[in-house]
Amino acid sequence: MTSIADPQANSPVGDTGRGDGPYQPFAHLTTEHCALYRQVMGAFVRAKQEFTVHLRPEDVHLGLPPEGRPPLEGVATALERLARWGNLRADPDTSRVTALEDFYRARHIYQLTRAGEAAEEALAAYDAALGRRGELQAVALADITVQLRALLALAGQPGPDPAVVHLSLLALVDRFSGLAENARAFMNSLQRTVDLHEAEVEVFLAYKQRLIEYLERFIEDLVTRGAEIAGLLTELGTPQAGPVGPLLRLAAEREASDAAPDAAAEALAAAERRWEGRWEGLRAWFLSVPGRNSQAKLLRSAARQAIPQLLAVVQALNERRAGRSDRSADFRELARWFAEAPDDNSRHRLWRSAFGLYSARHLTIDQEALAERDAEPVPASASWYDAPGVRISPQLRRTGSYERRGRARAVQDRAEAKAYLAELARKQAEQAAAARARLATRGEVRLSDLDELDRDSFRLFLQLLGDALAKWRPGTESVSTTTNDGTMEIRLTSLPGGGTAEIHTLDGVLRGPQHLVEIVDLTTDRAGAGHE
Repeated sequence: MTSIADPQANSPVGDTGRGDGPYQPFAHLTTEHCALYRQVMGAFVRAKQEFTVHLRPEDVHLGLPPEGRPPLEGVATALERLARWGNLRADPDTSRVTALEDFYRARHIYQLTRAGEAAEEALAAYDAALGRRGELQAVALADITVQLRALLALAGQPGPDPAVVHLSLLALVDRFSGLAENARAFMNSLQRTVDLHEAEVEVFLAYKQRLIEYLERFIEDLVTRGAEIAGLLTELGTPQAGPVGPLLRLAAEREASDAAPDAAAEALAAAERRWEGRWEGLRAWFLSVPGRNSQAKLLRSAARQAIPQLLAVVQALNERRAGRSDRSADFRELARWFAEAPDDNSRHRLWRSAFGLYSARHLTIDQEALAERDAEPVPASASWYDAPGVRISPQLRRTGSYERRGRARAVQDRAEAKAYLAELARKQAEQAAAARARLATRGEVRLSDLDELDRDSFRLFLQLLGDALAKWRPGTESVSTTTNDGTMEIRLTSLPGGGTAEIHTLDGVLRGPQHLVEIVDLTTDRAGAGHE
C-alpha cells in the first residue's frame, strides 16, 4: 500500500524529472492522488489572484480545505511531484536560514510556471464549458435586427466609413456567436432535464412550468424576429452579389491594414474569406434553402418538441408518485419477496403461486405404481403440490421414451357413443327447423303481430333481432342481415309513429318500438329451388 507521503510511490513510469513532453503539466490528472494535486494547484491560482508570488509548503497546507486535509509531509511530497512535472518551480528558501546546517536542509518555496498556469486556465475553461447551461437569448435577436438595419443603411451610403462598418460587423458577429452558442448549450441542458439526469422530482415539477413558459416566449420571439431578420438578410444579399459585399471587403481591408507589407495580400485574402464565411453562416442560420432547413427553424422545432416531452415526463412522474402499478414494478416487488423469503421451501411455494408451474405428473407409469394408486386413490381435486409423487420407469429417464411390454390394449368400441351423438344432433336440428318454421313470416308484419313464441323460437328471434340492430346506423330506415350459419334472414324497417310493440312469450312480454319485420327461412327456399 502506498501513501502520498512516499516520494517514490505512485510516480509516473519513467518519471525522473520534468520530461520533454509538451503536455507534462497535465500528468497529475491521471494519478492516484489527482484530487490533492488539483487542490494544491488551486491554492497557487488563488495566491496569484491575490498577487502572491511564492508559497511555502506550510502556506499551501493552510490553504487547503480543512475537511480531509492531508499532513504537511503529504503536501510537501505533492509539491515536489508537481515541480517535477513542470507545474511549479521550486527555489531554495534561504530566508529562514539561521545556521550553517540549515543550508543542507531541503527547504523550498514554490511558484506557478507558465506551463502550470496555462494548464490551470485550460482546466478552468473545460469545467466552465461542462457546467454551462446556456440560455435562449431573445434580446440577442433584437440586437441582430438592429445591427442588420444599420448595415443596410451603411450599404446605401456612397462612401461609408470603414471603421463604422467594421465595428457594426464585429458587433453583429459577437451577438450572433453568443446567440448560437447559448442556444446550443441550452438545448443540450434541456435534453438532460427532460431525461431527468440532472433534476430531482420535486425540483423538476416546480421548474417545468416556468421552463415551458420560457420556451413558448422564445418561440414566439424567434418566429417574429426570425422572419424580420430573414428579410433583412435577403435584402443585403450574398458576398458575391449583394449590397453586403463591399461592406465585407471594407472590414477585411481594415483588419489586414496592420499586416506586414510582404504579407498584406495574403492577410487581405484570409480576412475576406473569414468575413464571407461568417456572413454565409449567418444566412444559413436564418434562411432556408431547398433541401436544407435553417438553424433557426430547427431550433424552433426542437423547442416545440421539448414542450410535449416535458409534459410526458410530468405525467410519468405523477403516475410514479401516485403509485401506479405496472409489470416492471410487479416483478421488482416479486423479486423483493423472493429475497425476503426465509427458506427454499417458501421460495418454491412463492414460485408456484406466482407462475403456476408444477411438476409433470402425466407420465406413463408401471403396473406397480398403478396398483398402489388403485389401493390408495388420489382424488382429481388434489393439488399437484399435496399429491404423492409418481414413480416412473428408469427406462424413461435413460431413453426419454417408454413402451409397455405385453399385449396391446383392445380397441374400444365407440359405436354406441357415436349413435347417441348422431341422435342428439338430429333432435337439435329438428328443434331448430321447427323454430325457424314458427318464426318465418309471409311478408312484412308488425312486431306486435307475431304469434306467441316458445323458448326456442324466442331465443332464435333475439339472435336475429340483435344481428339486425347491430347493423343499424343513425338515419337508417331499413336494414337486412342473415345469421352466421346462413339459415335465416331478417329485414327490419322502422315505423314512425307506430307506438310500442309487445311480443308475448312463455316467460313474459317483450316491449319495444314498433317496426315492420320480415323473417325468411333460407333453408326452405334453397330446398324448394333444389326440387325445381
